[in-house]
Amino acid sequence: MIEQFDLNNSEQYTLSIRLSTDGFSFSIYNPLSGNDFYYRVYPINSQRSMAANVKAFLAATSELKHPFKQTNILVHSSRYTPVPLELFEDEQMEAIFYQNLPQQKNELILCNILGKTNTVILFSLDKLAHLFLSEQFPSANFFAAVSPQIEHLSYKSTQGNNLKLYANIHERSVDVLAFNRGSLLIVNTYQVSGSNDVNYYILNLWQQLKFDQQRDELHLIGQPESRKEVTTCLQKYIRHVFNINPHAEFNQSESSPIEAIPFDIQSLITCE
Repeated sequence: MIEQFDLNNSEQYTLSIRLSTDGFSFSIYNPLSGNDFYYRVYPINSQRSMAANVKAFLAATSELKHPFKQTNILVHSSRYTPVPLELFEDEQMEAIFYQNLPQQKNELILCNILGKTNTVILFSLDKLAHLFLSEQFPSANFFAAVSPQIEHLSYKSTQGNNLKLYANIHERSVDVLAFNRGSLLIVNTYQVSGSNDVNYYILNLWQQLKFDQQRDELHLIGQPESRKEVTTCLQKYIRHVFNINPHAEFNQSESSPIEAIPFDIQSLITCE
């Protein structure tokens, strides 16, 4: 409940806004009150543009009108591409991005430099949506939603001596990340319409990367109900299938159940 947060003290809090075609959401994080989160979902109109939805979201959401210590904006989509840090040059961002993805009008190419994996994630956001957000939050940090996941999971993947594949299952997509003891092997986001699609992409990548069915590990992330069918199926083919539960350090949250808060937002907080 927002009553747990005194928005007169909002300058002590972190605001994280998440933009997705599934809908928008935001969280307010209070590190001074038992790692408490306030989380709220905002439905979008699929018949309107991203910019129109962002404008309506900002106008209708009173909590966002307060000043915050830090503002993060996460863009969840499949329009991103990883680049090795040693090959990255600012002036080549658009050229590299459009080598891997079809060009779209009126989009801005942004980047996140990930020090733990020496990787740069190039991603896009509608120019007008970026303008609306930048006007209201001039100091905001923009992230591809996969970026904090890469940083967080690269560390987790160093535990043990085997290869690890992580799949973060959303309502209409799945983020898949593979690591070799902290080194990023692959990251991709696939559009899905059910658990059969999720199973297909995971097993296909497992085979492409030549992961060992008896030794290497698969870790599933997402709402418990979305993981259940996938776990039951994939345990027939992969010996070590695990479920990643919400971060233990956030389990004291009283304002919103930690299970409701997207994993990329949780990862971003742990990476700060």
